[in-house]
Amino acid sequence: MKISHMQLFIHSLTNPKKLGPYRILSIGKVMQYAFLMIALVTAFSFGQFINGGTDEIFSYSEIEQYAQDVQWIVYPIAIIFLFVLNTSIYFVKVSLFALAGQFFIRPMKRRGEYRQVWRTAVFASTWGTFITMFGNLFPISPTIATLISIFITMLFIIIALTKYPIEK
Repeated sequence: MKISHMQLFIHSLTNPKKLGPYRILSIGKVMQYAFLMIALVTAFSFGQFINGGTDEIFSYSEIEQYAQDVQWIVYPIAIIFLFVLNTSIYFVKVSLFALAGQFFIRPMKRRGEYRQVWRTAVFASTWGTFITMFGNLFPISPTIATLISIFITMLFIIIALTKYPIEK
């Protein structure tokens, strides 16, 4: 199946029914999409770090002079740290969503393995990733943003599971 990342992105946002057939995409294509999402989140997080995080780091008077001398190294370390942290969080979230999706397969009388639900969960978590990423820009509590993101992701997974083959 030949499909571009932009098509995957658009379908992940607009058409959860198309996510079901994406369960058979190669793991390479799914991982590319996952790392594109992680890169987006990391870039956004780094932007927030630059706009506010450095003030907290360099605000201590004892280390202010030392920080001025090594300030050039803070940014590369921050990017690496944010990338590793965001990657870990993203894969744990997708894995938990896939595990939750497994509980819906049998009652829906559908065939599917964890690896297929995991692939579907990568695409279904696109809205959740954006809601979590941009949630702090709006005056809503992080808990509410997280609950909304979980609800939308699980809804997309359940809708996608309806396109899985019927159990014989």
